[in-house]
Amino acid sequence: MERVDLMPPPADDDSAHGDDPATAGLADAYAAAPLLNCLLREVARPVGREGGQRVYHLPGGDRLLRVRGTRRPAAPEVRTRDGWHRLDHAGLVELVADELRHRTGLSNHDLPAEMLDSRDAVAALLAARARTAPPADPYRRSEQSLLTGHTHHPAPKARGGGPAAGWLPWAPEAYAAFPVTLLGAREDTVVEEGDTSALDALGTAPPGYRLLPAHPWQLDLAAAELAAAFADGRLVHLGSAAPGTWPTAAVRTLYAPGHDVFLKFSLDVRITNDIRRLWRHDLLALRRTDTAVSAAFETFDGPPAWLGDRGYRTAGFAFEALAVLVRDGFGDRLLPGATPLLAAGLSEGFEGSPLERTTDPEGWWTAYLACAVPPVLWAFARHGVVLEAHLQNTLVAVDADGVPVQALYRDAEGVKLLPDVPREAGWERLVYCLVVNHLTEIAAALAERHAGFDPWPAVRRELARHDVPEIPALLASPTLPAKTNLLLRWTGADGADARYLPLPNPLREGT
Repeated sequence: MERVDLMPPPADDDSAHGDDPATAGLADAYAAAPLLNCLLREVARPVGREGGQRVYHLPGGDRLLRVRGTRRPAAPEVRTRDGWHRLDHAGLVELVADELRHRTGLSNHDLPAEMLDSRDAVAALLAARARTAPPADPYRRSEQSLLTGHTHHPAPKARGGGPAAGWLPWAPEAYAAFPVTLLGAREDTVVEEGDTSALDALGTAPPGYRLLPAHPWQLDLAAAELAAAFADGRLVHLGSAAPGTWPTAAVRTLYAPGHDVFLKFSLDVRITNDIRRLWRHDLLALRRTDTAVSAAFETFDGPPAWLGDRGYRTAGFAFEALAVLVRDGFGDRLLPGATPLLAAGLSEGFEGSPLERTTDPEGWWTAYLACAVPPVLWAFARHGVVLEAHLQNTLVAVDADGVPVQALYRDAEGVKLLPDVPREAGWERLVYCLVVNHLTEIAAALAERHAGFDPWPAVRRELARHDVPEIPALLASPTLPAKTNLLLRWTGADGADARYLPLPNPLREGT
């Protein structure tokens, strides 16, 4: 598989962005790759190759587009009367918006602004990284590595359109670490469910109050909503706690290594498809969902595979704005001597990644599949649990040689249960998350580093050894379901309303 490094566009494309040419060009390249992935998957039609580049037809505007590379397409050019014309990121956004207007008959002013915001966020992150050393801990380094982020989303790094100074101190991609803010919520206002005792270990609340940690950005965003509660004493400031806490790839979820606990907060910011608020209906469903997943993995014949969302605490007068969810840390769940790594980080690449140093791609990949696939299929087939097993919800632990020995999944909010959703819909979601979003990306990253390596026979063997009724049809199907994030966002569909289009299935023999 061809490997294409991210390269800046020509210098004369850079000046419009207002940052230095090197940063501007690299930011354009990082932001263009996932946007092009969306455009090529959801809209364009391949027509051939020219000069070693892939050429596509854009049917809406009846134009030709060509790009370099495959997994991370780069250097987009559009055909004009004068020949091929190179597009910077702003030009690509304009092209995509025009194409979608033709295709859908709809206008959308918000999404192009998010695409531009995503690109400018990358520029700010690159500048911040240039003056900050990457973290020494490989797990943290994997979580905070995602400059590209979601590989098939038009604006994966958008941060709500505000100035970078408002969000950069809390950005995982800038290697942020900061203490949580501690609030006291008056006891008669506190609402909680499940095991929230880990919160009380973070500090001490005064008499009549309960401890309620908050994300500093969360408090900035909700300042107007909470002003009255601070004024009348329902809330009090108690300083900060847990220095060294750092944000995971999810931005709003923090890991407190000193307490070995994850804390997930509400943020009124759109990140990828959704406003990242802890919605009341999701919190109220949390105990049922997490209990179902935990019960499934209690019977799983293998290492622990679930980081449970054990409970939440909030204040009734600001139920969603102040909610904090408590997630299991690693504790005794992690195999002795193993190092957890974020699967999305393996796909993107980071210093010290085992993908960069393995000399046995077949053995490494077989071990990876043996860790990542069985827990997901077990939960579905035996317990009707549909894990959202995509790259950002999967941690793969490796041994001292970098070989995968365990997979851990997280995020009860994204879990679906049968028969709340029909089995067919649950299976489609599982295949998209596990195979299309997850395994396809790791397979491509591995094949990119090892010329001639075919990762798909091992995937077929791993899937075929599981007694799940849907697997024979999956292995024989000509297509796989791929989520249409670009069209979903352009048409204003709900972020949870997945829509799929068929992709060629590499699992099928002979493909």
